[in-house]
Amino acid sequence: MTHAAPHSGSGPRPARPSTRIILRFAGALALLAATFAPAGAQELLPAPPQVGPERGALVVVGGAMRSPEIYQRFIELAGGPDAHIVLVPTAGGAEEYDEFYQGMNAWRANGARNLTILHTTDPAVADTDAFVEPLRTAGGVFFFGGRQWRLVDAYGGTKAETAFREVLERGGVIGGSSAGASIQGSYLVRGDTRSNTVMMGDHERGFGYLRNVGIDQHVLRRNRHFDMIEVVKARPELLGIGLDEDTAIIVQGDRFQVLGSSYAIIYDNQSTTTSGGEFYFLAPGDRYDLATRAPMRPATTTGPVEGVVKKPWGGGR
Repeated sequence: MTHAAPHSGSGPRPARPSTRIILRFAGALALLAATFAPAGAQELLPAPPQVGPERGALVVVGGAMRSPEIYQRFIELAGGPDAHIVLVPTAGGAEEYDEFYQGMNAWRANGARNLTILHTTDPAVADTDAFVEPLRTAGGVFFFGGRQWRLVDAYGGTKAETAFREVLERGGVIGGSSAGASIQGSYLVRGDTRSNTVMMGDHERGFGYLRNVGIDQHVLRRNRHFDMIEVVKARPELLGIGLDEDTAIIVQGDRFQVLGSSYAIIYDNQSTTTSGGEFYFLAPGDRYDLATRAPMRPATTTGPVEGVVKKPWGGGR
């Protein structure tokens, strides 16, 4: 049996609003309050990256990749030893590569168990659904070394280039060594078909996973560490990144960390060393903010890298 609430007085019993109506009214008020609240009172979403990828990660290696920690970091970012990793050797210049390609050996030795070689020199082939099918299930893509313009000639503007980027956009990892490092920038350093000594050649568009960035490689091993200055002086909007052999940057969003056995070099025409130098070095473990172009060296507390100042090039010594 249900009991009605007692009612006193001689007039008619007042109507009571239903619980459902009250809840709807309260919800509407809350929505209005959120909509018209001052901007500072609302929770702000983080701004999308200005330079690096919005999702996924990049592993950019300066050539001669040997360090197990670089392999293992890439494999981890791809999803682990059983993740599907697509290896692209096209920059090497051979007509054909198969499952016996020696470049696969180091990946297997470092624990990767699900590898696919993907290669063509024909952009018409690269523009087919059948060719890009392996990329649909890939957790990672890695570009081997050689000449970076070959990657542009084979894949630029095709379904393959789109599918490479889709791996990144669904949270995977894209990596590359030597030519496979340079292709990841928006500006293609050493992209000339005549010689790899020409810094600004007949191919200038990279795949652009890092925006407004040019990437050089083998910089210390081959005494190339002054070469990028030419590029940044001609294209002052660019950030230049140089990587020595067996050295990588691991990029997530607008931040990267240096990994490996040597140094990364930063060419930013708004920053010099205290002695007026036009580039500076980052050691393994150092970090960098691509959006603010700020280097960081981890310690007990995070602080700026010593010897780097905000001063435009040519601003006096």
